[in-house]
Amino acid sequence: MQPTLYQSDYYTWARQQADALREGRFDALDPEHLIEELEAMGARERRELANRLTVLLTHLLKWQLQPSG
Repeated sequence: MQPTLYQSDYYTWARQQADALREGRFDALDPEHLIEELEAMGARERRELANRLTVLLTHLLKWQLQPSG
């Protein structure tokens, strides 16, 4: 079985999907993979936010608890 463009050339697939959305060519979209990518993007953003908050809280705790002087 031949790999899909999504599998073989992600960058080109993403550009084509963006162009199709921009131009209103909804029949040219790959909804299954678009949904998958949007869900993955949301999960990455959530993890990134949690990681940054952890770093921020760690720095604040270190700053508050370090001896002055």
